[in-house]
Amino acid sequence: MLKKNLGGVIAALLVVGVPGQAFAEKKMMETNIGDFSANVSLYSDYIYRGISQTFEEPSIQGGADWSHDSGFYAGAWASNVDFNDGDQAHIEIDVYAGYGGSIGNFGYDIGILQYLYPGASSSLSYDFWEVTPSISYDFGVASVGASISYTPDNFGGSDEAFFYQATIEAPLPKGFTISANIGRWNIEDNATFALPDYTTWGVGLNYGLGSLNSKLEAFSIGVDYTDTNIDRSVCGSDNCDGRAVFNISASF
Repeated sequence: MLKKNLGGVIAALLVVGVPGQAFAEKKMMETNIGDFSANVSLYSDYIYRGISQTFEEPSIQGGADWSHDSGFYAGAWASNVDFNDGDQAHIEIDVYAGYGGSIGNFGYDIGILQYLYPGASSSLSYDFWEVTPSISYDFGVASVGASISYTPDNFGGSDEAFFYQATIEAPLPKGFTISANIGRWNIEDNATFALPDYTTWGVGLNYGLGSLNSKLEAFSIGVDYTDTNIDRSVCGSDNCDGRAVFNISASF
């Protein structure tokens, strides 16, 4: 089925717990050319904008990131996938770059991300790119964000698409964080999978253990519930149904 922001893939998406969303931006080393970090996660399912990318099977994900004090950043991320497409695609690789910063409690970001599916036939037109401007504001008790992702040629040979998303995240006592998101994907001429424009939403609870030693900068566990308004008869499988997803993540 459809592919993965979330997660969190790109920091600009501001998706808390998806997939995505799924980066933990921690410094591994500091040099005069910027900061480098790496992350690895295990998910009970890979959900992208409300839809399973692994046919409801677990996924292992990981990435590496570079960021600079100037606000520029770049990185790469990968996950196993299963679209039930006759073994055409087994892995997704995302390569991204962007620029972000803050003015007081106000944050801004613009990033571009290329989705790649090595091994899949070019006739499937799986590979595509997106650009995502986003903003956020930290009220102290909670932070909110909004983003718009645009692509001229969406996944699977469908035409241009916009994904609108709003997020909220609030810290809780004892290292817990609660979050929620809602998004709307408008897709022109989605002939490949015949999915309509749809809405997706989710809530999540995360527990961060913080730095465990000099090399492991952060370790966290979490659970997210995601759903869409796509009818199962239209989706053609359970991939669009609501579900709880568990994850374990570490950054270095």
